Amino acid sequence: MNISKIDLNLLIYLDVLLREKNVTRAASQLNITQPAMSNGLKRLRTLFNDPILVRTSNGMVPTERARVLGPSIRKILLDLEEALQGEEEFNEFNSQRVFRIMASDYAASTLLSTLLRSLNEVAPNITLDIMTPSDVTFHDVEAGKIDMAINRFDELPQSFHQKTIWRDSFSCLLSADNPLVNKFNLNAYLSAKHVWVSKTGFGVGVGMDPKDVQKLGWVDEALARLGKKRDIKVFTRNYHVAMQFAYEDNLIATLPTKAAMLHKNDSNYTILKPPFDIPDIELKMIWSPLLHHDASHIWFRKLVIAAAQTCENNK
Repeated sequence: MNISKIDLNLLIYLDVLLREKNVTRAASQLNITQPAMSNGLKRLRTLFNDPILVRTSNGMVPTERARVLGPSIRKILLDLEEALQGEEEFNEFNSQRVFRIMASDYAASTLLSTLLRSLNEVAPNITLDIMTPSDVTFHDVEAGKIDMAINRFDELPQSFHQKTIWRDSFSCLLSADNPLVNKFNLNAYLSAKHVWVSKTGFGVGVGMDPKDVQKLGWVDEALARLGKKRDIKVFTRNYHVAMQFAYEDNLIATLPTKAAMLHKNDSNYTILKPPFDIPDIELKMIWSPLLHHDASHIWFRKLVIAAAQTCENNK
């Protein structure tokens, strides 16, 4: 194969086709017509002497050759983009850019208000579009449709860039009138009713089963190691809802300390250390390799880390 005779646009077509696995969506991503993308796929099949994508009952599926080619093609395109981009300056004060962030309820409550204050000072015309984990997928981040995702992640694709924002311990949030406040030990904790709260990763949440400890997360796994189990009355994915239940219904909310500390000056609540050990969690930000070398994105990532450091200093 003579590389001088290859249309480099075909490599871009291949990269998008392997991500989308759909000719119509791939055409839309590249802002070309569907017939043009179909013709590109035809030329790719000729170039590689391989079907590239095969139609099945589950939609278009990449061939083994295409799966092997995918990572190499992506690296070639990223290296080329970096080489061509050069040194670009970003004027944050005059920028009217919109940064789209997927942020969990926990991240939004504890970090983003500080980030917004920083933006108002140094980049008054930049807008934040904050989305929930249920609004986006890993694919949206990979394709650069979302600038950044901030959450706790159990697993991540290897292609993503990531950085830990902070580590956080757990605390118990109780109503100040809860009778267990003055005798808070493991037996008291287990005798109470609890509100479970968590939302990691991406996608629409699924119903919870109180018997499935492995899916309940850090708190319940820590109790299971002691041979114990808490009585969960309510499952929620919203930290503010969990806090409200703790106050109004005398439930115990065991949640990351930075979230609990939002009520540190509220006399209606008491914040206590859990009566058993729970491993710390990591809040991370992740982003697409497509955005890694973008000057505005580099600036924004630094601003997020600076905001996180401010939160740490003010705790």
